[in-house]
Amino acid sequence: MKFTDLGLAEPLLRALAAADYTTPTPIQAQAIPELLKGRDMLGIAQTGTGKTAAFALPILQRLSENKEHVGPKATRALILAPTRELAVQIGDALKVYGRQYKLRHTVILGGVSQHGQVRALARGLDIVVATPGRLMDLLNQRHIRLDKVSHLVLDEADRMLDMGFIRDVRKIVAALPQRRQSLLFSATMPTEVAKLAGDMLHNPLRVEVTPKVVTVERIAQSVHHVSTADKRTLLENLLADPAMKRVIVFTRTKHRANRVAEQLDKAGISADAIHGNKSQNARQKALDAFRKGRARVLVATDIAARGIDVSGITHVINYELPNEPESYVHRIGRTARAGAEGAAISFCDATERAYLRDIERLIKLRLEVIGDAPANDNPARRPARKNGPRPQQRSGQRQGNGERWAKSGNGKGKPQGKPYAKTGQQNGNGAKPGSQGSSEQKDEAQKNGGKKRFGGKKPNQKFGSKQNGGGASPRRPASGGAPKGRPRAA
Repeated sequence: MKFTDLGLAEPLLRALAAADYTTPTPIQAQAIPELLKGRDMLGIAQTGTGKTAAFALPILQRLSENKEHVGPKATRALILAPTRELAVQIGDALKVYGRQYKLRHTVILGGVSQHGQVRALARGLDIVVATPGRLMDLLNQRHIRLDKVSHLVLDEADRMLDMGFIRDVRKIVAALPQRRQSLLFSATMPTEVAKLAGDMLHNPLRVEVTPKVVTVERIAQSVHHVSTADKRTLLENLLADPAMKRVIVFTRTKHRANRVAEQLDKAGISADAIHGNKSQNARQKALDAFRKGRARVLVATDIAARGIDVSGITHVINYELPNEPESYVHRIGRTARAGAEGAAISFCDATERAYLRDIERLIKLRLEVIGDAPANDNPARRPARKNGPRPQQRSGQRQGNGERWAKSGNGKGKPQGKPYAKTGQQNGNGAKPGSQGSSEQKDEAQKNGGKKRFGGKKPNQKFGSKQNGGGASPRRPASGGAPKGRPRAA
Protein backbone atom coordinates (compact mmCIF):
# COMPACT_ATOMS: atom_id res chain seq x y z
CA MET A 1 0.00 0.00 0.00
CA LYS A 2 1.12 3.56 -0.76
CA PHE A 3 -0.02 7.00 0.38
CA THR A 4 -1.72 7.43 -2.99
CA ASP A 5 -4.14 4.64 -1.96
CA LEU A 6 -5.37 6.41 1.19
CA GLY A 7 -7.48 9.18 -0.35
CA LEU A 8 -5.09 12.03 0.43
CA ALA A 9 -5.25 15.24 -1.63
CA GLU A 10 -2.62 16.04 -4.24
CA PRO A 11 -0.93 18.84 -2.22
CA LEU A 12 -0.31 16.43 0.65
CA LEU A 13 1.01 13.74 -1.68
CA ARG A 14 3.46 16.23 -3.19
CA ALA A 15 4.66 17.22 0.29
CA LEU A 16 5.11 13.57 1.26
CA ALA A 17 7.01 12.81 -1.92
CA ALA A 18 9.31 15.79 -1.31
CA ALA A 19 10.03 14.39 2.17
CA ASP A 20 10.68 10.94 0.62
CA TYR A 21 7.68 9.32 2.33
CA THR A 22 6.16 6.68 0.06
CA THR A 23 4.91 3.78 2.18
CA PRO A 24 2.52 4.38 5.10
CA THR A 25 3.07 2.68 8.45
CA PRO A 26 0.36 0.32 9.77
CA ILE A 27 -1.27 2.99 11.93
CA GLN A 28 -1.29 5.45 9.01
CA ALA A 29 -2.80 2.89 6.65
CA GLN A 30 -5.59 2.06 9.11
CA ALA A 31 -6.29 5.54 10.44
CA ILE A 32 -6.05 8.01 7.55
CA PRO A 33 -9.01 6.80 5.40
CA GLU A 34 -11.34 6.70 8.43
CA LEU A 35 -10.18 10.05 9.82
CA LEU A 36 -10.81 11.67 6.45
CA LYS A 37 -14.45 10.59 6.93
CA GLY A 38 -14.57 12.48 10.25
CA ARG A 39 -14.54 9.53 12.68
CA ASP A 40 -13.20 9.75 16.22
CA MET A 41 -10.26 7.49 16.95
CA LEU A 42 -8.59 5.74 19.87
CA GLY A 43 -5.03 4.87 18.92
CA ILE A 44 -2.88 2.60 21.07
CA ALA A 45 0.58 3.13 19.69
CA GLN A 46 4.08 3.71 20.95
CA THR A 47 6.45 6.40 19.75
CA GLY A 48 8.05 5.71 16.41
CA THR A 49 4.93 4.18 14.83
CA GLY A 50 4.15 7.19 12.63
CA LYS A 51 1.11 8.40 14.53
CA THR A 52 1.94 12.10 14.02
CA ALA A 53 1.38 11.79 10.28
CA ALA A 54 -1.64 9.56 10.96
CA PHE A 55 -3.53 12.46 12.56
CA ALA A 56 -1.79 15.47 10.97
CA LEU A 57 -2.47 14.59 7.33
CA PRO A 58 -6.27 14.14 7.66
CA ILE A 59 -6.59 17.29 9.79
CA LEU A 60 -4.65 19.38 7.25
CA GLN A 61 -6.81 18.09 4.40
CA ARG A 62 -10.13 18.62 6.18
CA LEU A 63 -9.18 22.14 7.31
CA SER A 64 -8.09 23.06 3.77
CA GLU A 65 -11.44 21.92 2.39
CA ASN A 66 -13.30 24.27 4.73
CA LYS A 67 -11.49 27.60 4.75
CA GLU A 68 -13.35 29.17 7.65
CA HIS A 69 -11.92 32.16 9.50
CA VAL A 70 -12.65 31.71 13.19
CA GLY A 71 -11.80 35.22 14.36
CA PRO A 72 -9.31 36.61 16.91
CA LYS A 73 -7.86 34.36 19.62
CA ALA A 74 -9.62 31.27 18.26
CA THR A 75 -8.38 28.10 16.57
CA ARG A 76 -10.00 25.37 14.49
CA ALA A 77 -7.77 22.48 15.60
CA LEU A 78 -6.09 21.82 18.94
CA ILE A 79 -3.30 19.27 19.44
CA LEU A 80 -2.21 18.61 23.04
CA ALA A 81 1.21 17.11 23.80
CA PRO A 82 2.73 16.39 27.24
CA THR A 83 6.26 17.73 26.66
CA ARG A 84 7.75 20.72 24.92
CA GLU A 85 9.96 18.59 22.71
CA LEU A 86 7.01 16.57 21.42
CA ALA A 87 5.01 19.76 20.81
CA VAL A 88 7.89 21.22 18.78
CA GLN A 89 8.21 18.01 16.74
CA ILE A 90 4.50 18.03 15.93
CA GLY A 91 4.80 21.67 14.87
CA ASP A 92 7.74 20.81 12.60
CA ALA A 93 5.76 17.92 11.07
CA LEU A 94 2.87 20.28 10.28
CA LYS A 95 5.30 22.53 8.42
CA VAL A 96 6.53 19.62 6.31
CA TYR A 97 3.13 18.10 5.54
CA GLY A 98 1.27 21.39 5.11
CA ARG A 99 3.77 23.29 3.00
CA GLN A 100 1.35 23.32 0.04
CA TYR A 101 -1.45 24.83 2.15
CA LYS A 102 -1.77 28.32 3.57
CA LEU A 103 -2.88 27.18 7.00
CA ARG A 104 -1.64 29.08 10.02
CA HIS A 105 -0.41 27.23 13.09
CA THR A 106 1.68 27.91 16.17
CA VAL A 107 3.21 26.00 19.08
CA ILE A 108 2.35 27.04 22.64
CA LEU A 109 4.62 25.80 25.42
CA GLY A 110 6.20 26.82 28.69
CA GLY A 111 9.80 27.69 29.44
CA VAL A 112 9.73 30.73 27.12
CA SER A 113 8.03 34.10 27.14
CA GLN A 114 4.35 34.00 26.24
CA HIS A 115 4.38 37.32 24.37
CA GLY A 116 5.10 35.83 20.94
CA GLN A 117 2.46 33.16 21.51
CA VAL A 118 -0.13 35.77 22.50
CA ARG A 119 0.64 37.79 19.34
CA ALA A 120 0.23 34.69 17.17
CA LEU A 121 -3.12 33.89 18.78
CA ALA A 122 -4.46 37.42 18.41
CA ARG A 123 -5.18 37.01 14.68
CA GLY A 124 -6.79 33.60 15.03
CA LEU A 125 -5.22 30.35 13.84
CA ASP A 126 -6.05 27.14 12.05
CA ILE A 127 -4.03 24.80 14.30
CA VAL A 128 -2.60 25.21 17.80
CA VAL A 129 -0.14 22.68 19.21
CA ALA A 130 0.15 23.13 22.98
CA THR A 131 1.33 21.71 26.25
CA PRO A 132 -1.51 21.68 28.80
CA GLY A 133 0.10 23.89 31.44
CA ARG A 134 0.82 26.89 29.23
CA LEU A 135 -2.50 26.49 27.42
CA MET A 136 -4.35 26.66 30.76
CA ASP A 137 -2.44 29.83 31.64
CA LEU A 138 -3.41 31.51 28.37
CA LEU A 139 -6.96 30.24 28.68
CA ASN A 140 -7.27 31.72 32.18
CA GLN A 141 -5.83 35.01 30.89
CA ARG A 142 -8.37 34.94 28.03
CA HIS A 143 -5.70 35.05 25.34
CA ILE A 144 -7.23 32.03 23.59
CA ARG A 145 -10.77 30.85 22.80
CA LEU A 146 -11.65 27.20 22.34
CA ASP A 147 -15.27 27.59 21.25
CA LYS A 148 -14.40 27.16 17.54
CA VAL A 149 -12.34 23.96 17.83
CA SER A 150 -13.58 21.33 15.38
CA HIS A 151 -10.62 18.90 15.69
CA LEU A 152 -8.99 17.75 18.94
CA VAL A 153 -5.93 15.50 19.28
CA LEU A 154 -4.67 14.27 22.63
CA ASP A 155 -1.21 12.75 22.08
CA GLU A 156 0.66 10.59 24.62
CA ALA A 157 -2.30 10.57 27.02
CA ASP A 158 -0.63 8.13 29.43
CA ARG A 159 2.36 10.45 29.66
CA MET A 160 0.02 13.31 30.57
CA LEU A 161 -1.38 11.14 33.33
CA ASP A 162 2.12 10.40 34.63
CA MET A 163 2.95 14.10 34.65
CA GLY A 164 -0.23 15.11 36.47
CA PHE A 165 -1.88 16.89 33.53
CA ILE A 166 -5.11 14.91 33.39
CA ARG A 167 -7.03 17.44 35.49
CA ASP A 168 -5.96 20.27 33.17
CA VAL A 169 -6.82 18.17 30.13
CA ARG A 170 -10.33 17.59 31.47
CA LYS A 171 -10.80 21.34 31.97
CA ILE A 172 -9.62 21.99 28.43
CA VAL A 173 -11.93 19.35 26.95
CA ALA A 174 -14.86 20.81 28.92
CA ALA A 175 -14.25 24.18 27.22
CA LEU A 176 -14.54 22.69 23.71
CA PRO A 177 -17.69 22.43 21.55
CA GLN A 178 -19.56 19.16 21.80
CA ARG A 179 -19.58 18.71 18.00
CA ARG A 180 -15.98 17.97 17.03
CA GLN A 181 -13.70 15.23 15.79
CA SER A 182 -11.61 13.86 18.67
CA LEU A 183 -8.54 11.64 18.60
CA LEU A 184 -6.71 10.13 21.58
CA PHE A 185 -3.36 8.36 21.36
CA SER A 186 -1.65 6.48 24.17
CA ALA A 187 1.12 3.89 24.41
CA THR A 188 -0.65 2.23 27.35
CA MET A 189 -4.22 2.34 28.60
CA PRO A 190 -4.39 2.86 32.38
CA THR A 191 -7.80 3.23 34.00
CA GLU A 192 -7.79 7.04 34.09
CA VAL A 193 -6.86 7.31 30.42
CA ALA A 194 -9.50 4.73 29.45
CA LYS A 195 -12.11 6.76 31.36
CA LEU A 196 -10.99 9.96 29.64
CA ALA A 197 -11.27 8.25 26.25
CA GLY A 198 -14.80 7.11 27.09
CA ASP A 199 -15.79 10.66 28.05
CA MET A 200 -14.31 12.51 25.05
CA LEU A 201 -14.70 10.07 22.13
CA HIS A 202 -17.90 9.20 20.28
CA ASN A 203 -18.10 5.77 18.63
CA PRO A 204 -14.34 5.79 18.00
CA LEU A 205 -12.35 3.69 15.59
CA ARG A 206 -9.89 1.66 17.69
CA VAL A 207 -6.47 1.21 16.13
CA GLU A 208 -3.93 -0.80 18.07
CA VAL A 209 -0.44 -1.22 16.69
CA THR A 210 1.46 -1.82 19.92
CA PRO A 211 3.67 -4.85 19.26
CA LYS A 212 3.20 -7.99 21.31
CA VAL A 213 6.91 -7.89 22.15
CA VAL A 214 7.39 -4.65 24.03
CA THR A 215 11.01 -3.99 23.08
CA VAL A 216 12.33 -3.56 19.59
CA GLU A 217 13.95 -6.74 18.34
CA ARG A 218 16.68 -4.85 16.51
CA ILE A 219 18.07 -3.46 19.78
CA ALA A 220 20.92 -5.42 21.36
CA GLN A 221 20.29 -5.13 25.12
CA SER A 222 22.90 -5.77 27.79
CA VAL A 223 23.65 -4.93 31.42
CA HIS A 224 26.80 -4.25 33.41
CA HIS A 225 26.66 -4.99 37.14
CA VAL A 226 28.78 -2.19 38.54
CA SER A 227 29.05 -0.19 41.75
CA THR A 228 27.77 3.37 41.79
CA ALA A 229 31.30 4.72 42.24
CA ASP A 230 32.55 2.89 39.13
CA LYS A 231 29.78 3.97 36.74
CA ARG A 232 31.62 7.11 35.65
CA THR A 233 34.78 5.22 34.70
CA LEU A 234 32.78 2.53 32.89
CA LEU A 235 30.92 5.17 30.89
CA GLU A 236 34.11 6.88 29.77
CA ASN A 237 35.65 3.52 28.81
CA LEU A 238 32.62 2.58 26.72
CA LEU A 239 32.61 5.95 24.96
CA ALA A 240 36.22 5.36 23.90
CA ASP A 241 34.73 3.07 21.24
CA PRO A 242 34.39 5.11 17.99
CA ALA A 243 31.35 2.98 17.05
CA MET A 244 29.39 4.97 19.62
CA LYS A 245 28.81 7.88 17.27
CA ARG A 246 25.60 9.34 18.73
CA VAL A 247 24.67 8.33 22.27
CA ILE A 248 21.91 9.21 24.73
CA VAL A 249 22.73 8.65 28.40
CA PHE A 250 19.72 8.48 30.72
CA THR A 251 19.77 9.37 34.42
CA ARG A 252 16.98 9.51 37.01
CA THR A 253 17.64 13.02 38.32
CA LYS A 254 18.43 16.45 36.90
CA HIS A 255 21.41 16.85 39.22
CA ARG A 256 22.96 13.60 37.99
CA ALA A 257 22.38 14.59 34.37
CA ASN A 258 24.29 17.82 34.89
CA ARG A 259 27.13 16.07 36.69
CA VAL A 260 27.53 13.34 34.07
CA ALA A 261 27.57 15.90 31.24
CA GLU A 262 30.17 18.01 33.06
CA GLN A 263 32.35 14.98 33.75
CA LEU A 264 32.23 13.89 30.13
CA ASP A 265 33.19 17.38 28.97
CA LYS A 266 36.19 17.32 31.30
CA ALA A 267 37.17 13.94 29.83
CA GLY A 268 37.17 15.46 26.34
CA ILE A 269 33.83 13.97 25.24
CA SER A 270 31.40 16.54 23.85
CA ALA A 271 28.16 16.31 25.83
CA ASP A 272 25.07 18.35 26.68
CA ALA A 273 22.37 17.81 29.32
CA ILE A 274 18.63 18.16 28.86
CA HIS A 275 16.02 18.05 31.64
CA GLY A 276 13.03 19.88 33.10
CA ASN A 277 15.00 22.62 34.83
CA LYS A 278 16.51 23.80 31.56
CA SER A 279 14.80 26.65 29.75
CA GLN A 280 13.15 25.78 26.46
CA ASN A 281 15.82 27.67 24.53
CA ALA A 282 18.57 25.72 26.32
CA ARG A 283 16.80 22.43 25.64
CA GLN A 284 16.39 23.21 21.95
CA LYS A 285 20.02 24.34 21.72
CA ALA A 286 21.20 21.06 23.28
CA LEU A 287 18.96 19.02 20.95
CA ASP A 288 20.18 20.91 17.88
CA ALA A 289 23.82 20.40 18.88
CA PHE A 290 23.14 16.68 19.34
CA ARG A 291 21.18 16.40 16.10
CA LYS A 292 23.88 18.19 14.06
CA GLY A 293 26.77 16.25 15.61
CA ARG A 294 28.33 19.08 17.62
CA ALA A 295 27.58 17.08 20.77
CA ARG A 296 28.30 13.36 20.61
CA VAL A 297 26.46 12.57 23.86
CA LEU A 298 23.14 13.86 25.16
CA VAL A 299 22.53 13.25 28.87
CA ALA A 300 18.80 13.26 29.58
CA THR A 301 16.24 12.48 32.24
CA ASP A 302 13.02 10.57 31.61
CA ILE A 303 11.29 13.80 30.66
CA ALA A 304 13.00 13.35 27.29
CA ALA A 305 12.39 9.61 26.90
CA ARG A 306 9.41 10.19 24.58
CA GLY A 307 10.34 13.66 23.39
CA ILE A 308 13.59 13.04 21.49
CA ASP A 309 13.26 12.23 17.81
CA VAL A 310 16.81 12.27 16.45
CA SER A 311 17.84 9.94 13.67
CA GLY A 312 21.03 7.92 13.80
CA ILE A 313 21.22 7.32 17.56
CA THR A 314 23.55 4.34 17.78
CA HIS A 315 23.44 3.65 21.51
CA VAL A 316 21.29 4.30 24.57
CA ILE A 317 23.02 3.99 27.95
CA ASN A 318 21.00 3.73 31.14
CA TYR A 319 23.45 5.28 33.59
CA GLU A 320 20.76 4.74 36.21
CA LEU A 321 17.93 2.27 35.74
CA PRO A 322 14.45 3.77 35.84
CA ASN A 323 12.23 2.87 38.77
CA GLU A 324 9.31 2.28 36.39
CA PRO A 325 9.97 -0.51 33.88
CA GLU A 326 7.83 1.14 31.20
CA SER A 327 10.29 4.05 31.15
CA TYR A 328 13.02 1.61 30.13
CA VAL A 329 11.04 0.70 27.02
CA HIS A 330 10.61 4.35 26.04
CA ARG A 331 14.27 5.10 26.73
CA ILE A 332 15.69 2.39 24.51
CA GLY A 333 13.15 3.24 21.82
CA ARG A 334 15.28 6.28 20.95
CA THR A 335 17.60 3.98 18.99
CA ALA A 336 16.96 1.45 16.20
CA ARG A 337 14.48 3.78 14.50
CA ALA A 338 13.46 3.75 10.85
CA GLY A 339 14.72 0.21 10.28
CA ALA A 340 18.18 0.80 11.75
CA GLU A 341 19.84 -1.29 14.43
CA GLY A 342 20.92 -0.05 17.83
CA ALA A 343 22.20 -1.03 21.24
CA ALA A 344 20.96 -0.38 24.78
CA ILE A 345 23.46 -0.74 27.63
CA SER A 346 22.36 -0.55 31.26
CA PHE A 347 24.40 0.02 34.41
CA CYS A 348 23.01 -1.75 37.48
CA ASP A 349 24.35 -1.30 40.99
CA ALA A 350 23.32 -3.32 44.04
CA THR A 351 20.43 -0.98 44.89
CA GLU A 352 18.92 -1.25 41.39
CA ARG A 353 18.60 -5.01 41.05
CA ALA A 354 14.87 -5.00 41.83
CA TYR A 355 14.41 -2.43 39.04
CA LEU A 356 16.30 -4.75 36.69
CA ARG A 357 14.08 -7.69 37.59
CA ASP A 358 10.95 -5.63 36.97
CA ILE A 359 12.29 -4.57 33.55
CA GLU A 360 13.11 -8.13 32.56
CA ARG A 361 9.67 -9.27 33.70
CA LEU A 362 8.00 -6.60 31.55
CA ILE A 363 10.00 -7.22 28.37
CA LYS A 364 10.02 -11.01 28.93
CA LEU A 365 13.74 -11.11 28.28
CA ARG A 366 16.88 -11.56 30.36
CA LEU A 367 19.41 -8.87 29.51
CA GLU A 368 22.82 -10.16 28.48
CA VAL A 369 25.26 -9.71 31.37
CA ILE A 370 28.57 -8.17 30.32
CA GLY A 371 31.42 -8.90 32.69
CA ASP A 372 30.88 -10.46 36.09
CA ALA A 373 27.43 -11.25 37.40
CA PRO A 374 26.67 -10.05 40.96
CA ALA A 375 28.06 -12.46 43.53
CA ASN A 376 25.25 -11.97 46.03
CA ASP A 377 21.85 -10.48 45.39
CA ASN A 378 21.20 -9.17 48.88
CA PRO A 379 17.46 -8.58 49.37
CA ALA A 380 18.12 -6.00 52.09
CA ARG A 381 19.72 -3.72 49.52
CA ARG A 382 16.96 -3.88 46.97
CA PRO A 383 14.78 -0.80 46.47
CA ALA A 384 11.13 -1.22 47.36
CA ARG A 385 8.73 -2.10 44.60
CA LYS A 386 5.66 -0.01 44.03
CA ASN A 387 2.99 -0.95 46.57
CA GLY A 388 5.36 -3.56 47.99
CA PRO A 389 7.20 -3.96 51.29
CA ARG A 390 10.14 -1.76 52.08
CA PRO A 391 13.55 -3.11 52.94
CA GLN A 392 14.23 -3.61 56.64
CA GLN A 393 14.45 -0.24 58.36
CA ARG A 394 17.22 0.92 60.60
CA SER A 395 16.63 2.42 64.00
CA GLY A 396 15.43 6.00 63.76
CA GLN A 397 13.81 5.65 60.33
CA ARG A 398 10.13 5.73 59.43
CA GLN A 399 8.45 2.49 58.58
CA GLY A 400 6.20 2.07 55.59
CA ASN A 401 3.08 2.41 57.78
CA GLY A 402 4.08 5.87 59.02
CA GLU A 403 5.32 4.79 62.47
CA ARG A 404 8.74 5.86 63.68
CA TRP A 405 11.23 3.66 65.41
CA ALA A 406 13.01 5.36 68.25
CA LYS A 407 16.44 4.39 69.45
CA SER A 408 16.47 2.91 72.91
CA GLY A 409 19.31 2.32 75.28
CA ASN A 410 19.80 -1.29 74.24
CA GLY A 411 20.00 -0.31 70.54
CA LYS A 412 16.65 -1.89 69.72
CA GLY A 413 13.83 0.05 68.23
CA LYS A 414 10.24 0.21 69.28
CA PRO A 415 7.29 2.00 67.80
CA GLN A 416 6.72 5.52 69.02
CA GLY A 417 3.75 7.75 68.27
CA LYS A 418 0.66 7.18 66.16
CA PRO A 419 0.71 6.34 62.49
CA TYR A 420 0.19 9.21 60.13
CA ALA A 421 -3.31 10.08 59.03
CA LYS A 422 -4.49 8.87 55.66
CA THR A 423 -4.02 12.28 54.05
CA GLY A 424 -0.30 12.74 53.54
CA GLN A 425 0.54 9.32 54.95
CA GLN A 426 3.75 7.92 53.55
CA ASN A 427 3.29 4.71 51.68
CA GLY A 428 5.60 1.77 51.37
CA ASN A 429 7.87 3.34 48.79
CA GLY A 430 8.27 6.62 50.63
CA ALA A 431 6.01 8.59 48.31
CA LYS A 432 2.97 10.55 49.38
CA PRO A 433 -0.29 9.48 47.80
CA GLY A 434 -1.21 13.10 47.18
CA SER A 435 1.56 13.52 44.64
CA GLN A 436 1.89 12.05 41.19
CA GLY A 437 4.93 11.58 39.02
CA SER A 438 8.62 12.03 39.68
CA SER A 439 10.26 15.29 40.73
CA GLU A 440 11.41 15.61 37.14
CA GLN A 441 7.82 15.42 35.91
CA LYS A 442 6.71 17.95 38.53
CA ASP A 443 9.32 20.40 37.31
CA GLU A 444 8.13 19.91 33.76
CA ALA A 445 4.58 20.71 34.85
CA GLN A 446 5.79 23.87 36.57
CA LYS A 447 7.78 24.88 33.50
CA ASN A 448 4.79 24.34 31.21
CA GLY A 449 2.24 26.18 33.27
CA GLY A 450 4.21 28.24 35.71
CA LYS A 451 2.21 26.75 38.56
CA LYS A 452 2.81 23.90 40.92
CA ARG A 453 0.25 21.23 40.10
CA PHE A 454 1.46 18.54 42.39
CA GLY A 455 1.19 18.10 46.04
CA GLY A 456 -0.80 16.41 48.67
CA LYS A 457 -0.90 17.47 52.29
CA LYS A 458 2.10 16.98 54.48
CA PRO A 459 1.72 14.93 57.63
CA ASN A 460 0.54 16.96 60.58
CA GLN A 461 3.52 17.88 62.71
CA LYS A 462 3.41 16.71 66.30
CA PHE A 463 3.58 19.48 68.88
CA GLY A 464 6.38 18.94 71.26
CA SER A 465 8.57 17.31 68.61
CA LYS A 466 12.08 18.46 67.86
CA GLN A 467 10.89 20.12 64.68
CA ASN A 468 8.55 22.29 66.73
CA GLY A 469 11.14 23.19 69.30
CA GLY A 470 10.06 20.65 71.88
CA GLY A 471 7.50 23.01 73.40
CA ALA A 472 3.84 22.59 74.24
CA SER A 473 1.08 23.05 71.74
CA PRO A 474 0.32 26.71 70.98
CA ARG A 475 -3.37 25.85 71.06
CA ARG A 476 -3.25 24.04 74.39
CA PRO A 477 -1.11 25.89 77.00
CA ALA A 478 1.01 23.78 79.28
CA SER A 479 -0.05 23.63 82.90
CA GLY A 480 0.81 26.83 84.74
CA GLY A 481 2.12 28.70 81.74
CA ALA A 482 1.10 30.76 78.74
CA PRO A 483 1.17 29.41 75.24
CA LYS A 484 4.36 29.91 73.30
CA GLY A 485 4.50 32.25 70.32
CA ARG A 486 2.52 35.39 69.60
CA PRO A 487 -1.08 35.53 70.88
CA ARG A 488 -3.75 35.23 68.25
CA ALA A 489 -5.37 38.48 67.18
CA ALA A 490 -8.72 39.23 68.70
